[in-house]
Amino acid sequence: METGKVIFITGGVRSGKSAFAEQLAINHAEKTSSNLHYIACGIPSDKEMQERIRRHQYDRAQSSFSWMTWEQPIHLSHIAKQFTKQDMILLDCVTTLLNNYLFQKDIKNKDVALELMREDITTLCNYAGIVIIVSNEVLQDIPYENKLTLNYQELLGNTHQEIVNIADSAILVESGIPLVKKGRLE
Repeated sequence: METGKVIFITGGVRSGKSAFAEQLAINHAEKTSSNLHYIACGIPSDKEMQERIRRHQYDRAQSSFSWMTWEQPIHLSHIAKQFTKQDMILLDCVTTLLNNYLFQKDIKNKDVALELMREDITTLCNYAGIVIIVSNEVLQDIPYENKLTLNYQELLGNTHQEIVNIADSAILVESGIPLVKKGRLE
């Protein structure tokens, strides 16, 4: 099966990456007459996350485009067959998806977690025409001594490397400014 176009967008917390990704998705949908889909991995587990989810929902509702939202905290591969090459998917976000596997599903084995992430992302990319994948750079510092944090840092780093390897474009957003690291900004 031919993989669609993959765009990876990352950046620090509150860097503007989600707003940039949403606008990029809209621009691509306009050019290609694609259907817009938003896969939200967030679980409203606390007040801050509830507010972030509401803000993202509000931003999409204010858009002049109609978004089909999929609330899917894990197992994205289970919904992948719903998409076609006419679909544009915005996946927000990889760190939340990884957190859900590690802490909601209590997966301890790093290889199992990495394989689930790989399966989810690869399967979505195989079905949709364009997939924009958003993630966070939350652990760019030196490796931590805490084993849990170190394992998370390793898993996230490996996941990012695998995504960038299959991506047509990789973009780092800092202070709302997109910096192209791979490919080009269209």
